[in-house]
Amino acid sequence: MAPRLLRMKGTIGVVVTLTALLIAAGAVAWWGWNQLADVEMGIHGYIALALGVIATLGLGMGLMWLVYYSDRQGFDDEAGRD
Repeated sequence: MAPRLLRMKGTIGVVVTLTALLIAAGAVAWWGWNQLADVEMGIHGYIALALGVIATLGLGMGLMWLVYYSDRQGFDDEAGRD
């Protein structure tokens, strides 16, 4: 029963750490949003923002497609075997 308890403590530690990081990231985002409240963005800023969002979404979708493709083709079954 001791190994099971240690795994549970490890899981709780991971959850607490990730929750703390999420809260810290939210606090920094909120602080930054309030600091930049009076800044106006021109057309070039909106274009750069749109291109950044599109590129980020495209990269994320492309990487997820590669994960699913690799799994369906069976490449993941061969990984880690000598």
